[in-house]
Amino acid sequence: MKSLVSSLKYSLILVIIFSGWISFQVTGWLTFLPLLLAFGAIPLVELFISPDTRNLASDEEKQNLHNLVFDWLLWITVPFQVYLMVLFLNSLMVPGLDWVTFSGRTLSMGLFCGIIGINVAHELGHRVTGHERMMARLLLLSSLYMHFIIEHNRGHHKRVATLADPASARKGENLYAFWFRSIVFGWLSAWHLEANRLAKLKRPVFSHRNEMLWGIGLQAGLIWLVFSFFGWMGVAGFVLAACTGILLLETVNYIEHYGLVRCEENGHPERVKPEHSWTSDHILGRVLLFELSRHSDHHYLASRKYQILRHFDHSPQMPTGYPGMLWLALFPSLWFKVMDKRIPV
Repeated sequence: MKSLVSSLKYSLILVIIFSGWISFQVTGWLTFLPLLLAFGAIPLVELFISPDTRNLASDEEKQNLHNLVFDWLLWITVPFQVYLMVLFLNSLMVPGLDWVTFSGRTLSMGLFCGIIGINVAHELGHRVTGHERMMARLLLLSSLYMHFIIEHNRGHHKRVATLADPASARKGENLYAFWFRSIVFGWLSAWHLEANRLAKLKRPVFSHRNEMLWGIGLQAGLIWLVFSFFGWMGVAGFVLAACTGILLLETVNYIEHYGLVRCEENGHPERVKPEHSWTSDHILGRVLLFELSRHSDHHYLASRKYQILRHFDHSPQMPTGYPGMLWLALFPSLWFKVMDKRIPV
């Protein structure tokens, strides 16, 4: 019973999804409702709530691992993401759509591309079951970022907190420079990783086994499908929403590892430890993003499911939750002032 109650807190995502449904039904400034909740109400409330650093007892961990509600809460986001995408595209077909309504709906869909299309895909992409990894790819397709599962799993987790990792922000690097470096070199890295995998299998790069080619083809096909049913307005809204989700993801990447560096041991980076990722224990940000903000434990052991991720006292701590940290990252001078002094020496 306790495990069931514990799982239900993650249904906060359903509240945000419902706000998206509202956004695609109304006009004017109310279309920004999902953004106001995620980046207005939640960070404001978190200013007055202390972080929750408690870890589960061993028996609680076992109960949570065997409680399928935690998995179902992830799985149901997949049809919801598809439903929201279709609803969003239909909402753009209204004649004489004003720019405020278009912007609010597009940015709201971009939020879902980030917190569901990529974040939930991130969790499912670390699972070993075929159906969950397929769900991850479907979600990434909805955000036009299918190479993420290649670069993140095979690249980022091995190279995190080193100069070789495009997704690890360096001390003094501002968010906007990081966006360019992480997006461009992350995509190139995914190509390199896939080419190496195929070479080991003695397969040519340009073959049906290349996951990068499949990703490009599926994404192009989806854009064509959107154009066929919703025209250029639909394509514009869809691509802008996907780009918003991508920038949201890359901003999360920025705050997760900013300024942290793994030491060299015998000419190689030391083993990934909890201190190589920033952690936030602010509860609302945690449940909205399925514990993504307990990032130190995720990198320490990537196979751990979100519902049993742990707090480590010696991992670097963020001053607030992820939604508030994303706001802070948008202002480089303020970001450096707050975060540089927190980087472990």
